[in-house]
Amino acid sequence: MLEAESTADMLFMTQPFSAPEAIEQPLEVTLVKAVLSGERDRFARLYEMYAPLVHGILLARVPRGEVDDLVQDIFLLALRKLHTLRDAAAFGPWIAMIARNRAMDFYRSSRETVEVTEQMAIERPPNRTARETLDLICRLPEAYRETLVLRFVEGMTGPEIAARTGLTPASVRVNLHRGMKLLREKIGASPRERTV
Repeated sequence: MLEAESTADMLFMTQPFSAPEAIEQPLEVTLVKAVLSGERDRFARLYEMYAPLVHGILLARVPRGEVDDLVQDIFLLALRKLHTLRDAAAFGPWIAMIARNRAMDFYRSSRETVEVTEQMAIERPPNRTARETLDLICRLPEAYRETLVLRFVEGMTGPEIAARTGLTPASVRVNLHRGMKLLREKIGASPRERTV
């Protein structure tokens, strides 16, 4: 009986009331809501945060000379279509999707195409410039290409890439690892060179 009484006593004990702590929203959510409520100047901060992501996605997909103009086009489109974003916390994956779609549209409307062959990579000496290395990255499968450009050109960390693109951290790690392996093969680095 003593045990039952102590349990009952415990149930009826009053705890001091504490107000629920405010859950802090991610900055993107605050900014998206502010823009949608009429503070359009807040979109500049979203641009600052996500321009490297969009730039990297485009750099992995379209000619370098087209990237800057396309970045501007994508953010203008995003500003016009922001009201269609269902979850403000998903701004990063949403704008990444817009960038990928815009890159595909670029090629659909582009008439001139140049076929890149393996022979072009073989003809180059093993000491490559950054531009040549970027060209090699752009020949890799899409998932690896985008992740490598975001990491090595835009300087984003693995967790940043995951957070901004909506990929899982494990997917980012796998894409970076596999992409680097393929890139080393294309560059022609020997096992000894890889450890340096």
